[in-house]
Amino acid sequence: MSEDASRAMRLRVAVLSIVAGATILGLKYVAFLVSGSAALKSDAIESVVNVVAAVFALGAVLFAEKPADREHPYGHGKIEHFSAAFEGGLIALAAVLIWYEALDALYKQWHGAMPIKDLGKGLLINISAGLLNGLLGVFLLRMGRRHHSKAIEADGHHVLSDFWTSCGLAVGLVLVKVTGALWLDPLMAMAVGTLLAITGFKLVRHSSQALLDMEDPAMLERLVDSINRVKPREVVAVHELRTLRSGRYTHVDIHLVLPEYLTVAEGHHVVEAFNAAVMEDLRLEGEFHSHTDPCERAWCRACAVEPCPIRVAPCERPSPLTLETATGQGAI
Repeated sequence: MSEDASRAMRLRVAVLSIVAGATILGLKYVAFLVSGSAALKSDAIESVVNVVAAVFALGAVLFAEKPADREHPYGHGKIEHFSAAFEGGLIALAAVLIWYEALDALYKQWHGAMPIKDLGKGLLINISAGLLNGLLGVFLLRMGRRHHSKAIEADGHHVLSDFWTSCGLAVGLVLVKVTGALWLDPLMAMAVGTLLAITGFKLVRHSSQALLDMEDPAMLERLVDSINRVKPREVVAVHELRTLRSGRYTHVDIHLVLPEYLTVAEGHHVVEAFNAAVMEDLRLEGEFHSHTDPCERAWCRACAVEPCPIRVAPCERPSPLTLETATGQGAI
């Protein structure tokens, strides 16, 4: 898919998330009105967060599309991590509100002022909304990963967690209906609030790590695997490999050891071809920054270049590049 098509798809997905989230919210609120259940009200409160987060995600996707400029040389992609952190904060706020509502419902039930009405009908409506949530969450996750959008992916994680919450509530409320133990209803709402608080904390932590440019071990492993596949013989060694993610863009810094007898033009051609091969192999969007080092006849035992006019030691069987070697300082 072309970049323009991918951009248009990200925008359509973000808009769809808003529309679907608002529809699901409406169903869950109706389920609460029909039943009077505190647990179903907590589920509706979480869906409010879903809609607000989807709106913010759309804004993040639009802003992230802006090209790099003098003030933002690495582009605007990190706004998507801000979006994910904002969503985590909203989830934590929803958890507090749910706990407040649950405690209020428990107090009213204790004093006989808050009876549950038609729990069966409310439960059926909520289950329908939950199924829609599950489909939406899986769709957002797949599209966020396919189009490298952290905002959409974070939205998918939250919506999917909402789906599992709805499943748990459905089981619990069936138990309430069968046993008549109405006090279980606000307790389940508290459980929902606790789960949301944990989800929000994890989302904020993950987003904060990305904003602080914490290294991504999974991306480094992918790069090392790709380098082992596409590295030409002229790239004698690799070291000081670093990555930086800005939204869907990946920036790679790397030191490449080349035979010292290559001319500047020859070395440039090797490096450019190697960089392009890695990006194509991994289907990454971004840029490769390479620093070249002369071999200084210190890598002969790991060098497979033949014939070599400056070789001082025979080539031993080169071993595959490892993560430790690739991210190290290059000492022999």
